[in-house]
Amino acid sequence: MHEFADKPTYAAVTLLMLAALLAGMVCAPLSWAMTPKEQFYHAEKAYTALKKNPRHQKYRDKWLACIEKFKGVARLDPSGPWAAAGLYRAGLLYLELHKRSYLAADQSEAVDVFQRIIRQFPDSRYTPKSQTQLKALGKPATPPETVAAGRHLKKAHAAYNDLLSSGTRKKYRDQWQRCIDRFQTAHRTDPRGPHAAEALYMVAVVYRGLAGASHRSADRDTADDYFRRVQREFPGSPFAGKAAGELKPTAVPVAVASAVDQTDPLAAMINRSGAASSGLTPQKGPVGTGRVTVQGLRFWSNPSYTRIVVDADQETRFTHRLLKKDPSIKKPQRLYIDLSNSRLGKDIKKFIPINDELLSDARAGQYTPESVRIVVDIKSFKNYKIFSLKNPFRIVLDVWGMETGKTVGKPYAAPLPPANGKLPPGAIARQFALGVSRIIIDPGHGGKDYGAPGYRKGVHEKHVVLEIAKRLARKVERELKCDAILTRTTDRYLTLEERTAIANTQNADLFVSIHTNAVRDHRVYGIETFFLNLATDDDAIRVAARENATSAKNISDLESILNDLMQNAKINESSRLAAMVQEEMCLHLKKRGYSDIRSKGVKQAPFYVLLGAQMPAILVETSFISNPRECKRLTSAKYQEALCDGIIRGIRQYIKDTLPTAFVQPPTARNRQG
Repeated sequence: MHEFADKPTYAAVTLLMLAALLAGMVCAPLSWAMTPKEQFYHAEKAYTALKKNPRHQKYRDKWLACIEKFKGVARLDPSGPWAAAGLYRAGLLYLELHKRSYLAADQSEAVDVFQRIIRQFPDSRYTPKSQTQLKALGKPATPPETVAAGRHLKKAHAAYNDLLSSGTRKKYRDQWQRCIDRFQTAHRTDPRGPHAAEALYMVAVVYRGLAGASHRSADRDTADDYFRRVQREFPGSPFAGKAAGELKPTAVPVAVASAVDQTDPLAAMINRSGAASSGLTPQKGPVGTGRVTVQGLRFWSNPSYTRIVVDADQETRFTHRLLKKDPSIKKPQRLYIDLSNSRLGKDIKKFIPINDELLSDARAGQYTPESVRIVVDIKSFKNYKIFSLKNPFRIVLDVWGMETGKTVGKPYAAPLPPANGKLPPGAIARQFALGVSRIIIDPGHGGKDYGAPGYRKGVHEKHVVLEIAKRLARKVERELKCDAILTRTTDRYLTLEERTAIANTQNADLFVSIHTNAVRDHRVYGIETFFLNLATDDDAIRVAARENATSAKNISDLESILNDLMQNAKINESSRLAAMVQEEMCLHLKKRGYSDIRSKGVKQAPFYVLLGAQMPAILVETSFISNPRECKRLTSAKYQEALCDGIIRGIRQYIKDTLPTAFVQPPTARNRQG
């Protein structure tokens, strides 16, 4: 249901929503029980029914439901013979939807699908068909990023061959690192394209060569990590087979009893139960100079999500393992993290009670004279992820629980019509906004972190974005009738991982982080919106490095963890939200009479503040605080109001696009107003 749909009555909307919900409950498990072929014909049957029902063809959600069924074929068997067929049909349906909706986003989705078929299934009979469709649309068969990735890969191979031919250059680490960086650039430019597997495989090969020159075990381990990543991310590629041939089975190291500090009861307990462990996963990184000090443990939680952060003063390697439950000695299931070359800080709190639905507590102990162990006692969980962030170094553990059906915080319940049949203003929006009832607004920086300095003396990013965020929060509550929560309401410092944790523990439906942009060249100006993904250009890397308070090199290092994290992130929804907010912001500012409004578009980059977000999440660079004109505007209440109006319009459009009935008023409300 979209703008091209007739407006249904309130009762009809309610019945349609209930029918859709029941249909989803009945049909959802079917695709997982079907073969790809059966799923394809199931989707074809649904599309045939849609073509026979002109009334349903007016509603956007009917088209999207069919599209999802065809996409489901590819999800069941991503590299199988039916995947290309399902994707091709999904592309055709996007084009049919575009004829009715006139939304550029629908045509873009079709283009993306056709280009994906060409990249991933070059030998499929649907590849020439996809090329024909793209030619008719005036779009290139090969996406620009794929072409660019091919060029980067060719240059990387040339640089690597030059290195191998020079006995002198092979002695220097930076020469190897330059080759590695070139292959990583090729992969980062098009991480799912036809050159991605080869580029990632060559990163591993060069690391293996570097290990031979440096004789460092860390370089060999890094090479093996990249070989395993090729196997995991590109299982159908010939490079996955090559990677398997490069890997040798390795034994899991067992702690020697004499090396354990037996005076530490925590270490002794873990040593006794080590035989029940499984799944050792090493995380490699450069070791800091001197002994690393573990400075503290922090956590945020609700019944279905917990984030624990281990703070340290330097970067170090670490491993983690999930231990099985042992009822015979009344030991719960546990997960531990070992930090090498480390010691406990003097004032660290060694025992942290958590006692939520997932975890009992977290404990820290000096496992050996050279290592610290963090143990987390588990009640229940569905999944967990562990990754590290830098500057300062910290390890983040995210734990997600099973769906319990419990409500957390204060979510909005669907309102029941009172006896007189009248609903309060905004009730229908809350009832049908597909769960969009709570929005987290995150003013960047704060406290000791001033953010970017403004062109005008005394103007800093942390103050400007807080003012914008407060205005935006008021508009969210007044105009969207949604609950708005600010991560900070005063000038206080928050870590980047804390901001995401607030959004997750508050069960937010959208996450909007507000920032201002800055570069040394004061002539640069414009507005851009980001969502979480691998960076595809140097400007995006620069922005992410600045907002993460880290280096461009550390941004590229994030690639090794980002693919796993993004499996849980709502990347597609975030991309769509970012596009609508970006478009509406720029259009509204122009309509309000502001000249020289430059849209720098929607971009993607690995922002720490978006890592692990369980809802559509975007980061808005509202304007360049380093530009004289835009710095003046950013300090103007009038301009801030116009910016917020544009963001609100984008969020409203996203909600309507997701579920067009979200802002449809019942007949009684319309009659009362007019």
